[in-house]
Amino acid sequence: MSKRDYYEVLEIDRAATDVDIKKAYRKMALKFHPDKNPNDNTAEEKFKEAAEAYEVLSNPDKKARYDRYGHAGVGGTSGGGGFGGGMSMDDIFSQFGDIFGGAFGGFGGNTNRGRNVNKGSNLRVKVRLNLQEIALGVEKKIKVSKYVSCKYCSGTGAENGGSYANCSTCNGSGHVTRVTSTFLGHMQTTSTCPTCGGEGRLITKKCVHCQGNGVVRDEEIIPINIPAGVGEGMQLSLNGKGNAGARGGIPGDLIVLIEEEKHEDLERDGNNLIHNLFISFTDAALGTQVEVPTVDGKARLKIAPGTQPGKVLRLKGKGLPSVNQYGNGDLLVNLNVWIPKELSKEERKTLENLQNSQNFKPNPTESEKRFFDKMREYFG
Repeated sequence: MSKRDYYEVLEIDRAATDVDIKKAYRKMALKFHPDKNPNDNTAEEKFKEAAEAYEVLSNPDKKARYDRYGHAGVGGTSGGGGFGGGMSMDDIFSQFGDIFGGAFGGFGGNTNRGRNVNKGSNLRVKVRLNLQEIALGVEKKIKVSKYVSCKYCSGTGAENGGSYANCSTCNGSGHVTRVTSTFLGHMQTTSTCPTCGGEGRLITKKCVHCQGNGVVRDEEIIPINIPAGVGEGMQLSLNGKGNAGARGGIPGDLIVLIEEEKHEDLERDGNNLIHNLFISFTDAALGTQVEVPTVDGKARLKIAPGTQPGKVLRLKGKGLPSVNQYGNGDLLVNLNVWIPKELSKEERKTLENLQNSQNFKPNPTESEKRFFDKMREYFG
């Protein structure tokens, strides 16, 4: 069964702002919350579906990839985002539980669902690729300076990983609940615990290596599998490869920005490649065979006698592949006839002898005339 469009899931349009997206998700999440719909498998699936849509659309990088490539852009390949069907209900509440911290509280469900989980920040790196790497795909290994989980306390921030206790204010739930009386009846509200900041526990003795943060600065070599066909300005996301979250939190993502090295002989136009080939006047008139550069070497190309300047020859499939698609673009060879700026006496005499030849007088066909008319209209 194919996934529904994320904008359709949240019942918003593509111009929705961050605030609109959050409001829409809260509305859908509250509507299908499992505590409000006990033993309703359909409601639970819709709740998960809304959380998946929000996870992508609330992240600017993932949203941009989704807007451009759809589900394929966030489907888990090459570190792509999205849940991929593997996120549990507890994962959803640990990441997005604070969005329910308003009038509805936890609906009387699991008290641990409101516990805040620290999220590490994203990292952003640039990777430069040449055309051959773009054409074939490549693995790059980069050294990244980042926050990693402290090995001495296993990322808890507590000495030996065990010097902490449940918060007595919230009894380890991470939130406190208050019931007030209104003219409509009793209203239950839930908010983050002010004592533990929503973590549900307090450190009794801090780790001396990370000063209780659970993370330290270090370097890590990260392999990045870059698919074929990427382009300048495109971004890839590696889930969980950013900064580690404080005190056992969720790590951020590593955002990889693609930069494209300029090729000496080939120019990129989408998935097509363009090569400007200069041939002599005599080769254009008599015909010849030439070699043209390709991404992976050279190709032989036949120039027919009488070839006109501006003619474009197409080498099928010699361009670049499409990301998440099948097939390659083409190599377009644009023919330019080189006219010498200076002539020797012998060359000039030879051309003067040919000047009055009938074959050297312009005699364009009807289709060529229409082409020249179009060009005059364009530049006129």
